[in-house]
Amino acid sequence: MATDIRTSSLKSPIDVAEYLFTRLHQIGVRSVHGVPGDYNLVALDYIDKVGLRWVGNVNELNAGYAADGYARVKGMGAIVTTFGVGELSAINAMAGAFSEHVPVVHIVGTPSTISQRDGMLLHHTLGNGNFNVFTDMNKEISVVTAKLNDPYEVAAQIDHALQQCWIQSRPVYLTLPTDIVQKKIEGERLKTPIDLAFPTNDLDKEDYVVDVVLKYLLAAKNPVILVDACAIRHKVTEEVHNLIEKTHLPVFVTPMGKGAVNETHPNYGGVYAGDGSQPDVKERVEASDLILTIGAIKSDFNTAGFSYHTSQLNTIDFHSTHIVVRYSQYPGVHMRGVLRKVIEKVDLSKLSAIPGPKMSNKVKENEDKSDIITQAWFWPRVGEFLKENDVVITETGTSNFGIWETKFPKGTTAISQVLWGSIGYSVGACQGAALATRDAGEKRRTVLFVGDGSFQLTAQELSTIIRLGLKPIIFVICNDGFTIERFIHGMDAAYNDIQPWSFKDLVPVFGAKEGEYKTFQIKTKAQVHDLFEDKKFNAADYLQFVEMYIPKVDAPRALKLTAEASARTNAKE
Repeated sequence: MATDIRTSSLKSPIDVAEYLFTRLHQIGVRSVHGVPGDYNLVALDYIDKVGLRWVGNVNELNAGYAADGYARVKGMGAIVTTFGVGELSAINAMAGAFSEHVPVVHIVGTPSTISQRDGMLLHHTLGNGNFNVFTDMNKEISVVTAKLNDPYEVAAQIDHALQQCWIQSRPVYLTLPTDIVQKKIEGERLKTPIDLAFPTNDLDKEDYVVDVVLKYLLAAKNPVILVDACAIRHKVTEEVHNLIEKTHLPVFVTPMGKGAVNETHPNYGGVYAGDGSQPDVKERVEASDLILTIGAIKSDFNTAGFSYHTSQLNTIDFHSTHIVVRYSQYPGVHMRGVLRKVIEKVDLSKLSAIPGPKMSNKVKENEDKSDIITQAWFWPRVGEFLKENDVVITETGTSNFGIWETKFPKGTTAISQVLWGSIGYSVGACQGAALATRDAGEKRRTVLFVGDGSFQLTAQELSTIIRLGLKPIIFVICNDGFTIERFIHGMDAAYNDIQPWSFKDLVPVFGAKEGEYKTFQIKTKAQVHDLFEDKKFNAADYLQFVEMYIPKVDAPRALKLTAEASARTNAKE
């Protein structure tokens, strides 16, 4: 069979799918999530070939959540779905990754370019010959959408998409037609790694902004640092810690910023979320005459219902694409370069660094005479249970708000979805995070806290956790339904109720073998204490599933405040 001229001119011919998956491997991805479908099957054959693992999830939505959780630990995640039905099942998870600045590569196997050109009436289509409709849907939630239709352009398209996924820390969307999977392209490019260096600032602009920042910082009498999610997502936590070490300023985090700062550092004061903060934190931050906010996302749930009592006149905002000093905006100036120079140039002899409050796990302060587990008591107690370098996943609802009262050990990674808030996210994210730590060769515990209502949405991912031999500690908080919704509206409404499950029995139902897991049913503080002190439980040498009961009408203090604010916002006319 004659070789076409284009292929014969290649120095190192390689199939398109092999090139794509090799690039993912080079960046650090080791496992690919997704669900097989006839339009992606041939592409999936290449995953093992390049040293990647195919996960194989129970559905595409869970796969998307898992790829998100994987990315938050490993740096980037990947998911493969099939055209139409598969990708649309995953689109909620991809929207969440876009919203929360998480780098996930979404690869969609599509019908052949010939089928698309001819508008064939194929399965998984809308029956109208439009093969662009699903790509169009994904454009608003992807920083790059690329159709890998032309072998002459494919390699450059792949490299550009993966580069932007990394640099912008958001999803990209690639379609791979069935007749392109095995097309030959130039493999020589693989010898040159994709340039993942972050763009540098224009030096004149950067220096000017640094001077402006230093002017206000040195003039302030009571400055503080407030660290948020995008400090993590856009990889400036090293600069944040260097800033803390250099200046000795009090540092606080937002709910989405949990895990960005070493919470055992003597300058750490706790979580600031407006009215949802502890009183000493609220007083200290709101009394400050200059707040350095790093990577802020000032959403409703991240601010306890927009309850900040601070002024932009007393704020400098550091972002990945711009800096805001009071009311002056400096577009195109990245926070990384500015932070580094502020650290380098700040004159400590002129800096006022007044110590702030110290956070602790307030267990004794929240004890009462009853042995019933309460939200106020449990979350500080969790802080005593956690170990250095744990990965902690909290579900939208009581867990997301309760964890504010947990002081983390050093090196803790926190995973939550405060902005997008898709219930059930945490179960898939737990699988992805646990797999990512194993892929990284790290001995870290993965600990999930999820409510009973949320767990029911994505419970099947427990099956994937078992199949992969992962060993997370899973706490299902049983409180009879959708608690956060109850506090927003409908405390006793039937639509906030759920069918009670025998949650711990799902572990053997999903095929876990005797001796490879352990389940617990916990209803009292004493049982929590015994569990947290148990050496085997702490060792996390196998999957552990805890069914824990908390009263239906109990909720973290911050959740109640935020729910009230949310209800008021919803009722505005």
